[in-house]
Amino acid sequence: MKIKAAVARQPHGAFTVEDVDLVAPNPDEILVRLVATGICHTDLAIIEQIMPLPLPHVLGHEGAGIVEAVGAHVIGFGPGDHVVLTFNTCGECAPCTEHHPAYCQNYPLLNFRGARPDGSATLHDAGGKVLGSTFFGQSSFATYALSSPRNTIKVRQDAPLELLGPLGCGLSTGAGTVINVLKPGPQTSIAVFGTGAVGMSAVMAAKALGAGRIVAIDRVESRLTLARELGATDTIDTSREDLAQTLQALGGVDQAVDTSGVPALIAAAVGALKERGTCVLLGASKQQEVTLNILPLISGRVIRGVVNGDCDPALLIRQLVDWYLEGRFPIDRLSAFYPLDRINEAVADSNSGKTIKPILTFGEQP
Repeated sequence: MKIKAAVARQPHGAFTVEDVDLVAPNPDEILVRLVATGICHTDLAIIEQIMPLPLPHVLGHEGAGIVEAVGAHVIGFGPGDHVVLTFNTCGECAPCTEHHPAYCQNYPLLNFRGARPDGSATLHDAGGKVLGSTFFGQSSFATYALSSPRNTIKVRQDAPLELLGPLGCGLSTGAGTVINVLKPGPQTSIAVFGTGAVGMSAVMAAKALGAGRIVAIDRVESRLTLARELGATDTIDTSREDLAQTLQALGGVDQAVDTSGVPALIAAAVGALKERGTCVLLGASKQQEVTLNILPLISGRVIRGVVNGDCDPALLIRQLVDWYLEGRFPIDRLSAFYPLDRINEAVADSNSGKTIKPILTFGEQP
């Protein structure tokens, strides 16, 4: 079928919105008409080649839409279902069967190959040339996408579908890390480094769980103001304050979440930990080496990475939808909408900090 998609053709370049061809779904696939798709920093990491996938490629991995058709072997889904698309998993390896699908042993094959697991292409440009596809099992910077039952999450129809796509990755990464890994309580102090979409979702989840002290750290004043409104008890503006001194004055923290991937901030996060504290790393940047003092780490401090909030998407995404409708997870406060043909403006606004979570919308389609 003919669809429209934003194609990433050149490293560090702009997206081009093109007419492309999407193959028919296999018997084990689902065809989804996209309503909206979030733009995530992982998409931009491909453009910047921090994650060097080959181009051209149709990216997008925070899709939300309506099921258009299902393959003959698909059970549990039907046309008209409202769904959120997330990362793909095999469901059969040890991490999947042990309820940690974010660490699926087949994750690279299912999410980053640029084609189906068998190597077959799903997208071609107007000239018939193959485009990288099935990014995170979806490639949802497009009006339609193919997905699998494993990465398609049915959601309640009274929720605003145009807001829900980011729950498939960025927002579930931040919130899931707090809910599933850190599990703060009333006596816990937690610092969140970076208040983009991932960081804000961590702040909101910490608030929802009743964390005693929530420290939001950034250099953009407007974001820190919003972080306070969403649950932060303290904020640190690194453009005006000495980060290490301010954290020390607060007495350190039990938990730290770094969303920036910036080595200096990671070192500060680890340095702020109390004994037996935990620092979780969620971000990635071009600088990938960090220098740390080993001696304090011996005092029971933990540094660990987390992928996709260590979540079972079928559970977490539905929980966060419920939280949103209950007023406990106000994702609308983070979001701004852009039609597909303004994708480059959306990327620029994300990079500048103007927009926390840009969401592409697709409007009415035949």
